[in-house]
Amino acid sequence: MSVFRDTIKVTTEGLCSIHDITSDVTRIVAASKLTQGICCVAVVGSTAAISTVEYEPGLIEDIPRLMEKLIPSGISYQHDKTWHDGNGFAHLRSFLIKTSLCIPFDNGILDLGTWQQIILVDFDNRERMRELVVQLVGE
Repeated sequence: MSVFRDTIKVTTEGLCSIHDITSDVTRIVAASKLTQGICCVAVVGSTAAISTVEYEPGLIEDIPRLMEKLIPSGISYQHDKTWHDGNGFAHLRSFLIKTSLCIPFDNGILDLGTWQQIILVDFDNRERMRELVVQLVGE
């Protein structure tokens, strides 16, 4: 077994901005020269998330609306009372979706469906430079 690690930097707008990172992750898998194994993608921080979705305009509009219904941004959370930064909703959304994702790969190709892309969602209430760690274990 071998381990390969790289990072991706993404500038985000916050407020549920969604970024397709599939090509970046695919590039890292190819650069690793590993043929099969597991690829883990993790965002550093607790106000963003990694997931998969069909990256198309309708869903890109639907996801922020869903998040607003589930965890509204316009109400006060205990986190806000503690830190006074107004992003309690972002922490809860990140907690719900999660900050990492593992995807198997074979023959150097990620096992993703035709309509399945890897996305970074930044829930914070401001612009951010996000660092994503991509770590592969395989042969």
